[in-house]
Amino acid sequence: MTDALSIRKVETSQDFKVFLEFPWSHYRNDPNWIPPLVSSRRHLLDKKRNPSWQYMTGEYYLAWRGKKPVGTIAAFVNHRHNQTHNENLGWFGFFECEDNQETATALLRTAADYARAQGCDAMRGPANFTLNDECALLIENFSPPMLLMPYNPPYYQRLIEASGLGLAKAMDLVSYIAKPTSYLDENGNIPERLLRVIRKVSEKYQVSVRRANVRELHKEVHLLAEIYRAAWANNWSFVPPTDSEIDDLFKQLSQFFDPRLGEFGMVDGEVVGFMLALPNMNQVLQHAYPHPRVPEWWTLLKAFWHWKIRPKITEQRIVMFGVKPEYQRMGVAAAILLAHMEATMQTRYPDVDLGWVLETNAAIDTLAKSFNCPIYKRYRFYQMPLS
Repeated sequence: MTDALSIRKVETSQDFKVFLEFPWSHYRNDPNWIPPLVSSRRHLLDKKRNPSWQYMTGEYYLAWRGKKPVGTIAAFVNHRHNQTHNENLGWFGFFECEDNQETATALLRTAADYARAQGCDAMRGPANFTLNDECALLIENFSPPMLLMPYNPPYYQRLIEASGLGLAKAMDLVSYIAKPTSYLDENGNIPERLLRVIRKVSEKYQVSVRRANVRELHKEVHLLAEIYRAAWANNWSFVPPTDSEIDDLFKQLSQFFDPRLGEFGMVDGEVVGFMLALPNMNQVLQHAYPHPRVPEWWTLLKAFWHWKIRPKITEQRIVMFGVKPEYQRMGVAAAILLAHMEATMQTRYPDVDLGWVLETNAAIDTLAKSFNCPIYKRYRFYQMPLS
């Protein structure tokens, strides 16, 4: 006889521990899942330490069958998003679930009920928690994810779309992949035709590119944030990160930064664009395999081995890329990407993930195609009315 299903709010430290650790049991037989550092996941979920909770309200929920946890979900209201976009949305995230429609529907309904109780008129997701974190549902190419990109089983799409709650596509995101075999010619060089076009446009508008200054990295990150906010201001669902979030991101990621993977684009000497890529540390974590029952110092020691002693990283991901709107037709993005590809050829990680990108971003689509970079992954946001 099947145990009865119940959905309960996370209220105790033991509940939080179960919520935190659920993915390790849920994905234990999935070779494509990459476990995060336990401390990083705890920081992300900690309402007192994660700066995003300074402008959010929400709850965590667990699905139980008898005494066994079988799913998780977060329900929250991002007040800065609603203020920025003049919307009245609730969100769901951290959706993990057994392959059972009853469980999935109950979790999603619980999140919708929370959002409705907060006065929201629609719910969107998944997001963990903002568009600057892991977000959207993977729906194509269920291979190991790049750094800060989502991964989930293929059946999640079926569970969400068959929930009967009215969750439908709101927007798709895509990732492009750049491999040397695709963007280099038969002699291992960037095609002369592409070089000629980009350099001609750069000369016309006095476009130049410089690398990030590693000695003033914190200052550079805040310069990057200033451009990022301007470049993405009109993008779908984008909310500018706060200074606290930028500082937190710097703290979390600066130790992995490679100065060859950060470029600023300039027009007539003024910094107007940027690109920031990071080595795909997920390839290290896949080998180090963090686990709640393993001391993190031991995990970090193994990670150091697979990162520095016997390097495993062959990939990188562009985590931020933008050009101020008034300069977007001057070839700045193309000049930055060219400089980045040239720098990439001197590294151990030649394969570049250019995602994610809104499926409606025609400019980046054209730029990616000019470098012969195909779409290799697709992600989806869902939305449902709450009336």
